[in-house]
Amino acid sequence: MPQPSFKDAVTICKSVMRNGFDAHIVNTPLQHNLIEKLGECSVDIATDAPADELKKIFPHFNRESASPSDALLGLLEENGYTYRFYLMNIAEATRPESSLTRLTPTLIEGMRKLGPVPRCLISGMSTLSRADESDNAFEDFSEGRIHLKGLPDQTLETNYLLGIRAFRYAANHDLPIDPNTWMGIVRSTQRILNYVPARSIMEEWRKVEAPNMWKFLRMLFDSQIMNGLLPEISALSRVRQTRNDSGAEENVLDHSIECVRRYPDGEFHYDWYGTFAMLFHDVGKLYTAEFYNGRWNFYEHHRVGAQVTRNLLRRLNMLPEDIDLICHLVRNHMRFKFMLTDRGIRRFKAQGETQRLIAMSRADIKAREDNYTAFNHNNKYLERAETPEQMLEPLLNGNEIMEYTGLKPGPEVGHIRNSLLTAQIAGEVTSREEAVGFARAMARAGD
Repeated sequence: MPQPSFKDAVTICKSVMRNGFDAHIVNTPLQHNLIEKLGECSVDIATDAPADELKKIFPHFNRESASPSDALLGLLEENGYTYRFYLMNIAEATRPESSLTRLTPTLIEGMRKLGPVPRCLISGMSTLSRADESDNAFEDFSEGRIHLKGLPDQTLETNYLLGIRAFRYAANHDLPIDPNTWMGIVRSTQRILNYVPARSIMEEWRKVEAPNMWKFLRMLFDSQIMNGLLPEISALSRVRQTRNDSGAEENVLDHSIECVRRYPDGEFHYDWYGTFAMLFHDVGKLYTAEFYNGRWNFYEHHRVGAQVTRNLLRRLNMLPEDIDLICHLVRNHMRFKFMLTDRGIRRFKAQGETQRLIAMSRADIKAREDNYTAFNHNNKYLERAETPEQMLEPLLNGNEIMEYTGLKPGPEVGHIRNSLLTAQIAGEVTSREEAVGFARAMARAGD
């Protein structure tokens, strides 16, 4: 009967690692037991090296035996032993403490031959396949709640991303989370933060429908996952602001989540990006809060907030173009808040994403239960801003341009007139005196 020595197997693993890949012996205690009891001269090794690379490292590696169905990469015969190379389970949300103790099809078959295996040998083992990502981890939703199967703590250990998925299901289906499942998630908060990548959390978040996002955010905060994922947003729960003219106060996080709730409406009912931006629109208040003369002030919080938001979204591994859009909305969300002049409206329209910015302003008013005076005023001015340029009059007509510049009738006068109109719309010329100076400058330049 062969002696269960893993010296050569360790040497093989080191050879793989020296070539820039990972490798380890699969469940050494169990394999030791199988070799002693069954006399099988084989060792299973898990690696992330592809079969082509293993062939380069070990010339006698036989990749022809590879079977995609059971993740077997191939075999290596050395000194009377058969070394089976299996594809390493690199799933990021699986149970981390069991990442070095796995089961392979070979070991499963050996266990069947051996009969009952001591619990200490198989405790905490996982198979090479990733933890179940289907809805099979959850009880049927017809029960009227979101409930992880079995013992929630143990089910979460197979894939901590299930905690975030439970929030998504609860938000989208408008169902409560089972109390025991909720406590399992809360107990696993730190492990979720430690072992689930931000991009995986964002994949779940992107599947939350815009009208339900506020529920998802509330669960993230109540479970304290938000504290680790976006501490700057969680900290807004400790920042106070005046709600409206009544003088009542509220915390900024509650206001932000209420804005997320109020944003999806009308044509923006399914606007995920605009809804998402509402969560970050006031994050700058954390850094600009100043108590003066009996009230809180947050000067330039939109500018600061856009910079902070860029860092937060990078942390969440969002795409650069998505980051630019959200930061643009945060940076300009205050532009529609105050009564704008005709010039101000035209500048506002030149910023881009005007309809989303208007929707953000409307959501903010609803969340605060504030008045619509400035909002309605600006909407009226928007109608004027829709007037085509050719229908607007410049500050100087053709005769006045000739009078102030000394030009004679001709195409140059019309060119100056059109240029003056364009400068007015852009806000570069705002008075008759400036218009005269603009026309004279253009006339001199044409000499």
